[in-house]
Amino acid sequence: MSIRAVWIITHEKGEHVSVRFSRRFPTVEYRAKSLAGSSYQAVPEDSAVLQLLLTELGLADPGKPYVAQRDDCLNQQRTPALELHVDSSAKGILWPVLVISRGPLILACLPLVEAGEPRPPLSSLLSVSQGLTLLEGLQSFLGGSEIKTDGDGLAPRLALMPSVLQQVCPLGTPLDVPQARAPSTAGVPAAAGSPRQPAWRTGQHRGRPAVNVALTETVRCMQYGDPSKQDLWDVYGTVTCKCDVEGVLPNVTVTLALPPNGSPLQDILAHPCVTSLDSSILNASSVDDGDGSAFSGPYKFPFCPPLEPFKLCSYTSQVPVPPILGSYQLKQQQEVNHLRVSVNLKLHESVKNTFEYCEARLPFFNRVQMSTVDVKVSSGHLDVNKEKNLLVWVLGQKFPKSREVTMEGGIRFSGQLPGPVDPLCTDLTAYIKLYFKVPDLTLSGCSVDQHSVQVYSCAKPKIVTCRALQSKEYFIWNSTGPAPVSSGQMIL
Repeated sequence: MSIRAVWIITHEKGEHVSVRFSRRFPTVEYRAKSLAGSSYQAVPEDSAVLQLLLTELGLADPGKPYVAQRDDCLNQQRTPALELHVDSSAKGILWPVLVISRGPLILACLPLVEAGEPRPPLSSLLSVSQGLTLLEGLQSFLGGSEIKTDGDGLAPRLALMPSVLQQVCPLGTPLDVPQARAPSTAGVPAAAGSPRQPAWRTGQHRGRPAVNVALTETVRCMQYGDPSKQDLWDVYGTVTCKCDVEGVLPNVTVTLALPPNGSPLQDILAHPCVTSLDSSILNASSVDDGDGSAFSGPYKFPFCPPLEPFKLCSYTSQVPVPPILGSYQLKQQQEVNHLRVSVNLKLHESVKNTFEYCEARLPFFNRVQMSTVDVKVSSGHLDVNKEKNLLVWVLGQKFPKSREVTMEGGIRFSGQLPGPVDPLCTDLTAYIKLYFKVPDLTLSGCSVDQHSVQVYSCAKPKIVTCRALQSKEYFIWNSTGPAPVSSGQMIL
């Protein structure tokens, strides 16, 4: 399990970009060439890698929002593992290029994948897990996302990178992560004879003890309103922790619980600080032929926490229906620049009718600017941005008692200036995008009870837990026009 190359890049909001450090491992590259045979793709020069990374991250050519190799519907990117197209041939591909971008730092590495085609799942590649752990450790060693690229702290640490990699990644094989003490704890000496601290815990906490656990589920959706097209949705969750507890090796256990009718958790990935897991937890997968619903909890995660906030685990869940069902009809009237809009949104009965925010955005592309908007909504209020050809339907914090809202009306486009352009949304290809967040709710029913959080430390901490459901890429397509359709399930 080895790394072919490592890059450290700095930038200032997409400008003044430069490769500050790079390292290639010839012995690993020789193995990559032997394993790949005729399909081998050499690692290009740093300048070429830099340009490819900037394009994939959207930092190159800000005036060009659509790049075919990156944004085409046929591409299924799984961040943070990117696919870099070195040339137009099918062989000229670097995969998987792991990238962590935080603040002014971009860290990337190219793990060695020993398996050939077809590509194995990312979760089955140990080199990917080791590569991400190495990047996280290097990012912490360099000072995290708060460091300034022109400050005094970055240059000295970059100068230490050759010796650091020689220790933690000799000959391209990750063995450890850099030992860097947090600034606030650098002066706290370790007690003589105390246990060795793990690599992810770079010091000891001093102060009021507290444990914060946040569970966030994200739902993505594609609804078409057409019997010939299958609606798609998926749900994935993350558990984020911040543990301020004293001791060299404090132990914390967080338990995720499901109600009797809850959807079992699948595809569970845990932070390296988790000390043990039931094998049934790791075996539940949404892509295997086996029955992933055999284990329904409780899901216990014992761990020795890092000092900084971290993602304890992530998971997916298969839920029977999306939280908001919608229909969207956009029809061309007899006048060329006159459209008729009809929208219906219905909140599912299982979803709590309390939102932190909820709004629907209706963009109109490849037309001249709006001139007249005669649209009525049954709930909330409508904001019109004629320059951007955008309707923003602000639904507020509650649906009405009927849990159903409608929008009806007409729009005329006869402005003097052209509106926004999108190569996909031509003619009647149009969508509604929903943005919402529901506090104290998860679609899977998963929850973290603060009384189930166990902390083994010298002082009793304050424990705070919360959960929420939020949307991301939640689309409702116009049913009277063509719409992009995925041939399979949505990919995380």
